[in-house]
Amino acid sequence: MKRIDRERMFDSLNKEAGITNEEYYMAYKRVKRIKGFYTHFIVYVFVNFYLIFNRCYEANSTEVLYSFHTYSTAFFWGIGLLAHGMSVFGRELFFGSDWEARKIREYMERDKNGRFQ
Repeated sequence: MKRIDRERMFDSLNKEAGITNEEYYMAYKRVKRIKGFYTHFIVYVFVNFYLIFNRCYEANSTEVLYSFHTYSTAFFWGIGLLAHGMSVFGRELFFGSDWEARKIREYMERDKNGRFQ
């Protein structure tokens, strides 16, 4: 997105919802990080598909599919991709932003109904 387009978007959000410059910047930064992760994931899929297909083609056999060496790049790069995903999505991947509040309400309801022992 071009800078002028970002400025127009910020101006319209500021007028409509009262979004501050800092809030907009944080949201913009988060969207860029998510976009970077999805790009990383797409490159991961295509490159590893090519590497596995190429190894089968060069060996002229499907027996290489049973070797760890065939999948080693995908495995170790997958660890890096998982770390990238955790850095982008963080706790929200498992717990969500309001997880604590929902759990507290749930336990209070259980206690009030006498089901929490």
